[in-house]
Amino acid sequence: MKRLIAILMVLAMVFSLAACGGNGEADTNKGATAMTMGTGGTAGTYYGYGGILGNQIKTSTGVTVNVVATDGSKANILGIDTGNYQLGTVQSDVMSYAWEGSRAFQEEGKIDSFRVIGGLYAEAVQLVTMDKNIKTVQDLKGKKVSIGAAGSGVYFNAIDVLNAAGLEESDIVPQYQSFADSADALKDGKIDAAFVVAGAPTPAIQELCATASAYLIPIDGDIADKLMKANPFYTTYEIPANTYEGQEEDVTTVTVKATLIVNASATEDDVYNITKAIFDNIDGITDAHAKGAELSIENATSGMTVPFHAGAAKYFSEKGVTVETE
Repeated sequence: MKRLIAILMVLAMVFSLAACGGNGEADTNKGATAMTMGTGGTAGTYYGYGGILGNQIKTSTGVTVNVVATDGSKANILGIDTGNYQLGTVQSDVMSYAWEGSRAFQEEGKIDSFRVIGGLYAEAVQLVTMDKNIKTVQDLKGKKVSIGAAGSGVYFNAIDVLNAAGLEESDIVPQYQSFADSADALKDGKIDAAFVVAGAPTPAIQELCATASAYLIPIDGDIADKLMKANPFYTTYEIPANTYEGQEEDVTTVTVKATLIVNASATEDDVYNITKAIFDNIDGITDAHAKGAELSIENATSGMTVPFHAGAAKYFSEKGVTVETE
């Protein structure tokens, strides 16, 4: 009997410690949500900005966000689909391809395991070069041009721009490189130009313009008009003068939209709180990252071709905006 009582007392102590987090202290994080956010390469805007958003979400909601560097939009959508990520930053055009099962997702087919939280900022299609003979998109003919990883969002943006200018992929010598690799290749004279699709200023281009005589080629006029007519998710965009060192004038280009997406199975409460954490704290996010200045309810909810998560829809409804959830 004494032995039985002793065993019961030990078991009671074990359960008591477990209830307190195993160390005798209350587990204040018990039940808190942890999410992994896929972003992009460390030389792009997604990664740095994702870190700012992750910190704001944790501070405001207690949801822990582990921000990881990835290969970008497609990788983030696939990561959410497999359950490796719960959040992701993506180009608005690429998420449309996933939802439709087209272009970048033609092989995988339609993926609908994600929903939109909101648009974040304009992702400018930036064509950068150091070759003074390249003044227009048409001048890329016969040149070595980095057009992003094969099948990536950057790749399809580059192909769209080339096609609007009357060029095919076969008219250039394509190189399939990341932002950082493109910058290095330009500095080393291994390529003549590179497409970079990211919020301006982009770290890779900033470094390039600061250390070498790099500059941006406009994507405007008939090229922009043809591009937008064929692909409605593009809009025109002005990169203001002095965004990059040596850039004395505004540069007109086209843009898609950086968008935050979430696993469709995330709870309505978590997604509502995440959305609120971002859009109720625009000033603080802007203080930490310049792209925060583009956050707004209008920018978050306009031009989306994929349904919103119910939690995000609830927040925007409170702000007087109705969004599509299915």
